[in-house]
Amino acid sequence: MTEPSIQTDSADFAAAWDEPQKSALSQAELDQLTDDLVTALKTVFDPEIPVDIYELGLIYKVDVNDDKDVLIEMTLTAPGCPVAGEMPGWVEDAVMKVEGVRSARANLVFDPPWDPSKMSDEAKLALNMF
Repeated sequence: MTEPSIQTDSADFAAAWDEPQKSALSQAELDQLTDDLVTALKTVFDPEIPVDIYELGLIYKVDVNDDKDVLIEMTLTAPGCPVAGEMPGWVEDAVMKVEGVRSARANLVFDPPWDPSKMSDEAKLALNMF
C-alpha cells in the first residue's frame, strides 16, 4: 500500500508549489494530528466493501496548514461509485471530529486511477485477496 502523505505547509494551499515554509506545528503536534487523522479516516467505509477507505488506499494525500485546515485528495474504487457524491462529505465529517481541526475539504481525484495494489495487506486479508 502506498501511504498517503500528510504534510504541513504554513502557506495557503493554493501556494503549495511555492518554496515550502517551516511549519508552526511542532513535530509532536504533527505526529499526534497525523495519528488522529488516520484514525478518523479509518472510520469511513465504502458501503459495498467491508474495509475502511484508508486501508483500501483511497486516500492519496492529506495536507494540513498551520491553522489546521485539512485538505484531502482521495479517489474511489470506481468512477461510477454510487456514493461518489456522498463520500467526500463523510470524509470531511470524520476529519472535523479530530480535535483542533478548523476545516476539512475532501476532493475527488481519479489520477492515478485506483487499483487493488493500493490496498494495505490488512485490507487484502479482510477481502481474502491473498
